[in-house]
Amino acid sequence: MILNPRRKYNGTAKQMSLPQISHALKANEYSLKANGYDGRYNTFIKGFDSNILASNSPSEDRRSAATCLQSRGMLFGVFDGHAGSACAQAVSERLFYYIAVSLLPLKTLTDIEEAVESERPVLPVLQWHKHPNDYVSTDAGKLYFSSLRTYWQERIDLHEDDDNDIQTALRSAFKRLDNDISLEAQVDFGVPFSHFTPLRVALSGCTACVAHVDREDLHVANLGDSRAVLGVQGDDGRWSALTITNDHNAHNPDEMQRVLSEHPASEHKTVVKHDRLLGLLIPFRAFGDMKFKWSSELLSRIYEARPELLVGNENAKILSPNYHTPPYLTAEPEIVSHKLRPQDKFLVLASDGLWELMHRQTVVQVLGEHLSDIQWKKPVSGLSFTVGQMHRLLQERKSRALSALEDENSATHLIRHALGGDGSGSIEHKRIAKMLSLPQDLARMYRDDMTIIVIHFNS
Repeated sequence: MILNPRRKYNGTAKQMSLPQISHALKANEYSLKANGYDGRYNTFIKGFDSNILASNSPSEDRRSAATCLQSRGMLFGVFDGHAGSACAQAVSERLFYYIAVSLLPLKTLTDIEEAVESERPVLPVLQWHKHPNDYVSTDAGKLYFSSLRTYWQERIDLHEDDDNDIQTALRSAFKRLDNDISLEAQVDFGVPFSHFTPLRVALSGCTACVAHVDREDLHVANLGDSRAVLGVQGDDGRWSALTITNDHNAHNPDEMQRVLSEHPASEHKTVVKHDRLLGLLIPFRAFGDMKFKWSSELLSRIYEARPELLVGNENAKILSPNYHTPPYLTAEPEIVSHKLRPQDKFLVLASDGLWELMHRQTVVQVLGEHLSDIQWKKPVSGLSFTVGQMHRLLQERKSRALSALEDENSATHLIRHALGGDGSGSIEHKRIAKMLSLPQDLARMYRDDMTIIVIHFNS
């Protein structure tokens, strides 16, 4: 959905005080500093901040962060759901386990399998870093574990190489999880009207942007239009944005060429219509969304057998008249590697809800200035001001200082600027109040769900 964040809302907005605004913005914020976890393999990470601000009710975005305990490094991910939150919820719970299994040596996997088989305690492979509000579904836990166990059993049986590099591991994990989502849905052990049955997971979808940080090695695996952007500070103190990911949509010529090349020439006018896959879906890569992957015969059989799954999800049963050569959608990520340098200060992972409201350079500038306080501490000597201009400047700096002190969480600070920034670095609190108090049926027209993780690096 293309949003218009600058359109004017002429309705009556609820009055909100500054404390009420901050309470709403901070409700889902989470921070972890370096001394808050075992940093043996993470000396390049000082900590991270994250936050989610919903527009949909409930939010269709999810986030995840975890330390790899039996391998190395930390994992961070943002997941932007569509056609419901079921797929984003499942992927946010499961993907990091698949990545961990892909990275673990065969000896460790064998030890885990023997422990499970003999019903002994299993060594944990991940230490999760979760906000209390981050939802965890439990009704599909046994199914998820069974699929994951089958994956590591296959790795053991095939004697897969222990020297699995991180790119291969990430690619294998993404594709295997999506394949399991497909297979589970075709069996469907779920309760018919549960929100998170395997079929509901498969018929909804989500994009994913995942970062793995191991010492100075950064790898980002991306599906869809969430983004990873590095904040880089030059020797002169100036900030610049280095975009790590590419959007997988119609605005990316390489991605358009990839999609067209996978289907016959006779379909080139129908594969992408109105900048959407088959005229329906904006991202060209995603988890789930089996209505763009399964055969038309399988889709028809499932819809006939389980009509209750379409209740409240009318979009799911639309079969494009141009659905001839599936799959049209892939869950194979584009993976970028980067060696962290002293000038790389932070990495922003965010769903498109942030990038629709703020340019990447503005994001880095706002966050860089927030972290270094240069906007309200730098001297003004050598400039000529009237008394009135100086008064306004001091008032503005006071406002910025209060904002900087108020938001210890970098992700919250970005959300505050995304909703209330005036383009010159100042915050319009009335605008934030309007954006936060929009009626539910209007909110989605002005802003999307917004999920942000900011990873801070040691120099």
